[in-house]
Amino acid sequence: MIRSKAIFMGTPVFAVPCLEKLNEHCDIVAVITQPDRPKGRGQKLTASPVKECAVSIGLPVLQPEKIKTPEFEKILAELKPDLIVVVAFGQILSQKILDIPVLGCINVHASLLPRYRGAAPIHWAIVNGETVSGVTTMFMDAGLDTGDMILKTKTPISANMNTEELHDILMNAGANLLIETVKQVEAGTAKRIRQDDANSNYAPLLKKTTGAIDWSDSAQQIHNLVRGLNSWPGAYCNFQMKPFKIWQTAVSDQDFSKAAYGVVVGFTKNGFCVATGSGFLEILELQAPNKKKMAAKDYIRGHGLQLGDQFE
Repeated sequence: MIRSKAIFMGTPVFAVPCLEKLNEHCDIVAVITQPDRPKGRGQKLTASPVKECAVSIGLPVLQPEKIKTPEFEKILAELKPDLIVVVAFGQILSQKILDIPVLGCINVHASLLPRYRGAAPIHWAIVNGETVSGVTTMFMDAGLDTGDMILKTKTPISANMNTEELHDILMNAGANLLIETVKQVEAGTAKRIRQDDANSNYAPLLKKTTGAIDWSDSAQQIHNLVRGLNSWPGAYCNFQMKPFKIWQTAVSDQDFSKAAYGVVVGFTKNGFCVATGSGFLEILELQAPNKKKMAAKDYIRGHGLQLGDQFE
């Protein structure tokens, strides 16, 4: 059987299983990923996870600063791919690039489209309190995640699941869905399902300020924010005039006396509870500035946290 020629475009670790699976099924003529970027305290140039994977299995890698240039569009056209697969690449493709592969450009997106189009669908699904997420494959068009859908797979979001956990589930589910999709595209049996724009929403890039806790929100809303921004950028607040990150919480089922938003109202076996706009939030893990993450119960023992202390 003749294997399709494919170009793979991706950057973060989420895309790596898709690259590995696609390499088993197609002849990958090029892997396109973002240029090496400075990282860490030493600002050492670091390759993307996709580049590291591609190099380890001997695939050719290209790293354009900008993909939408006549010069690079010509390079892609000369590779004559049957298929282009895009997974969290990080750059928008031009119509000229979309028109290159005879079988089309396929995207793997970590949401149940048309919900959560955009850059951070996993985070925002949890922040917004969704109870189900999934992966969608689609034929790409010139819009942002607006192309005709092909296949979907769903996964439940449990009450305490955080972004890292959901990311890993969808990462592996996406790789399996990609191969099923590619087989259908190659066979000419892939269905095109138009997206309903009326039911769409947008999942924008995260900023550090996205993590600011508003204690007048409900305990459930703050809990969703904390788990949705774990591990980046992290939910945060001020305590004793210093910024603290809150990494793990639970919605308390205990009934405490009413108090102002952000006030410590009680202690538990695993941490302490804070009053919110509706209900009480149990803090289980936090991080003081320039310190490592710490279990809340250990912080209490070492820092003398008291009833009535105020988180802002």
